[in-house]
Amino acid sequence: MEITFILFVSSVNRNTTMSEVLTKTIESDFRPVAGDVIDDPGFDSRFHNGYEVVKVTINYTTNECLVSLSPLAIEVEEIQVDEYIKKLESNGWRVQSK
Repeated sequence: MEITFILFVSSVNRNTTMSEVLTKTIESDFRPVAGDVIDDPGFDSRFHNGYEVVKVTINYTTNECLVSLSPLAIEVEEIQVDEYIKKLESNGWRVQSK
């Protein structure tokens, strides 16, 4: 089954606000369920160690599964949000067009 993870990253600091939606698609024989914690090499412990699955939508006709991960709002950043997004992209995540 094709599984697409959906991740919302948001950062609000004194001068700027940044928010992105990223996705990553994998092929897997099993699917996550709400409450599972997903780990990925793109995740950085200075931001987050893993994300909880909050919603799973399955389309059996197309054999795909959409997995929404818990939103992450950064208030205290040890690395900049744009650096974090670049790390995610280098590990297969794609920023979705606004």
